[in-house]
Amino acid sequence: MQDSRIHLIHERFLTIVELAAQLEKTPRRFGTEEPLTSREIHIIESSGDNEETLSVTDLARLLGITKGAVSQNLKKMEKKGLTSKIDDPQNSSRSIVKLTSKGKTAYYAHKHWHETMDGGFKAYFMDLEAEKIDFLLDFIDKVEDFIKRATQ
Repeated sequence: MQDSRIHLIHERFLTIVELAAQLEKTPRRFGTEEPLTSREIHIIESSGDNEETLSVTDLARLLGITKGAVSQNLKKMEKKGLTSKIDDPQNSSRSIVKLTSKGKTAYYAHKHWHETMDGGFKAYFMDLEAEKIDFLLDFIDKVEDFIKRATQ
């Protein structure tokens, strides 16, 4: 009986991982007519969360990607009318990424999407006993460690 339940946990976990990967790959419209990739909306989110004071280098560091990847995405995003770059008034050798009004629309729509999607989880977790939260944190740590080791 225990073995079949462990197998069920494994199967359900794999399904969640596959669904999360699919969600990450699927472009979405966040109040804009064209779909935005996960990378694009996360650049928008980081820029908006940091009051539009980040350079390409700052975004790359924050997102854990290369400056080249940020630059390539910004070119696409500028063509979509989501972002622009302005000279940093404090440092003439760098540019700051700014959200256009369309980019701000996507930023706020993405925030709303998270509030809607994450709200159910938050309410669920708020009602859990401390021991169950500790168990979940331990489980997540073990999964993260497994995935890190498996991808090295």
